[in-house]
Amino acid sequence: MSDHVILTADDHRDLRIRTERAADMGDAVMTCITVPSEFRRVQTHYPILFQLDSARDRFSALAMFGFEPGENLFLTDAGWDARYRPLAIDSQPFLVGRGAGDVRQVHIDMASPRIAHGIGGGEGVRVFDDTGRPTPYLERVADQLRALDTDYVASADFFAALRRYDLLEPLTMDVTLDDGSKNRLVGYHVIDEDRLAALDPAAVADLHTAGHLMPIFMALASLGAIGDLVARKNRRMARG
Repeated sequence: MSDHVILTADDHRDLRIRTERAADMGDAVMTCITVPSEFRRVQTHYPILFQLDSARDRFSALAMFGFEPGENLFLTDAGWDARYRPLAIDSQPFLVGRGAGDVRQVHIDMASPRIAHGIGGGEGVRVFDDTGRPTPYLERVADQLRALDTDYVASADFFAALRRYDLLEPLTMDVTLDDGSKNRLVGYHVIDEDRLAALDPAAVADLHTAGHLMPIFMALASLGAIGDLVARKNRRMARG
């Protein structure tokens, strides 16, 4: 169970956060939310897939870390094996909350395993200094949350454009591993490359003017990372 509260210097003056990357820190996840503004950085390492929330009739973008729930193939004994982590996972256990008048606030999940409880307070990174001011660590996280929140809201226009030009197609992919076992990816969408190529000049100009072409191409390019993910899965299975 989560326990989200507003982060304040008065209540959390001595709070420390464990920043190591491990399964028991909550990093054993198959995907996490990503936003179009970070697609260029995400696509270097992770496939970008799209998922429809049928209840809300809204798409979201996901960075893919594994092939089954609870699997993160980027986690190793040495930590997270990639130079970039998506904002939604790198900013945990912090999140954006909304106060009166829809004012954005920094919240924290006090039930997260990242909350340090070491005796003497020597474990983890401090959130506030001795004067109650945010540490450089908290300032960086606040910047990440601001970008994530702003870009998530703005992504509605991106997905509206994808739907307007019918640029999303369902994905069904069977991945055969070295040992003969198979993993099937279903329930996701990807950019329809053929339909994108067939767009008329006016549609392409519309997407370019709105700033949507670059994240579209980055999402397409990211699919090449599926091969790396398969290789990671094969190596992990070979190690037993």
